[in-house]
Amino acid sequence: MCQLLGMNCNTPTDILFSFEGFHRRGGLTDHHADGWGIAFFEGRGVRLFIDDKPSSDSPVAGLVRRYPIKSKNVIAHIRKATQGEIRLENCHPFVRELWGQYWIFAHNGDLKDFQPAQGQHYQPVGSTDSERAFCHILEQLRLRWNTPPDSAQLFDEMTRLAAQIRPHGTFNFMLSNGEWLIAHCATHLHTIVRQAPFNTAHLVDDDVSIDFSTVTTPRDRVAVIATQPLTDNENWSALAPGELVLFRDGAALYTSHPAS
Repeated sequence: MCQLLGMNCNTPTDILFSFEGFHRRGGLTDHHADGWGIAFFEGRGVRLFIDDKPSSDSPVAGLVRRYPIKSKNVIAHIRKATQGEIRLENCHPFVRELWGQYWIFAHNGDLKDFQPAQGQHYQPVGSTDSERAFCHILEQLRLRWNTPPDSAQLFDEMTRLAAQIRPHGTFNFMLSNGEWLIAHCATHLHTIVRQAPFNTAHLVDDDVSIDFSTVTTPRDRVAVIATQPLTDNENWSALAPGELVLFRDGAALYTSHPAS
């Protein structure tokens, strides 16, 4: 299936190190070669890069690797198609507006027999189960609230919606509005929070290391979320199946489990 990468920070940070390893999984160190994408929040705006070519040899990925875009919230995706043809409109992340904010979404998995009623405000452009799920989530949120709820209310509703969709199949996803990032684990999702004292990290997918103490300040805090750990010398934590986490400013603010 697909692979996910997310970053949530307390100060704008570039994702070059993580993306250097992650993009190689799109056709080089792994077989996810059916397109890729990455979205960066900058203030209220979003920079979105997508390509239906493998990320390991995509010229667009080459641009991203050389461009140190700093962001507090980033979501990236490399695709192994299960539903929907290999076309640009089926590449993640997907972007929509809700309550005057951009929202970005990416999904790893396969949802069987998931055909929600057509929404009044959000409809898929492509033919993936992932985009259908995203449109359904935003439709439900818009129907419930006319203005943004507080983060606790939103998290409770996302817990309910994730539980509603989860029985249809594998539903690992990431969602962000630029203020926070929500991650949901169905099978595989791992996290690490980097903060002082910073150490040296070494990539799994390439012989590349970085000493984070040379490129950070003592107050920096960065949460990285990935389908599989990106480094081999750090302690990543695996989320439990059914676990939902909302990250803000590089830390887990809310966590829920299926039984809670």
